[in-house]
Amino acid sequence: QVQLVESGGGMVQAGGSLTLSCQASGSGYSFGAMGWYRQVPGMQRELIAQIPRFGKSQYADAVKGRFTISRDNDNMITLRMNSLNAEDTGVYYCHADASFQNRGDFARYWGQGTQVTVSS
Repeated sequence: QVQLVESGGGMVQAGGSLTLSCQASGSGYSFGAMGWYRQVPGMQRELIAQIPRFGKSQYADAVKGRFTISRDNDNMITLRMNSLNAEDTGVYYCHADASFQNRGDFARYWGQGTQVTVSS
């Protein structure tokens, strides 16, 4: 079974920075795209940043130029968030697309979520 462990959330003042990390694990699984979504109460979960195993990263317009996603190895990603503002507040969920035994049929798995709170 695939497990995702997130770390790095917390509270920060507007203009500050936070770094989120996510490590995926699962015996026999290979990982494709990984990324971060954000959810606020009453709203749908929205994509913040995503990085494929190969190729170009994708960002939400609201975070372009402020957030940077990187892939530290096949199963770990980091999201560096700079110039944070109150609108960045929410629960951040890591996802990993995983395929068992390289069969190519990827399924999406989610972490438990980590709270990011930006005070103005």
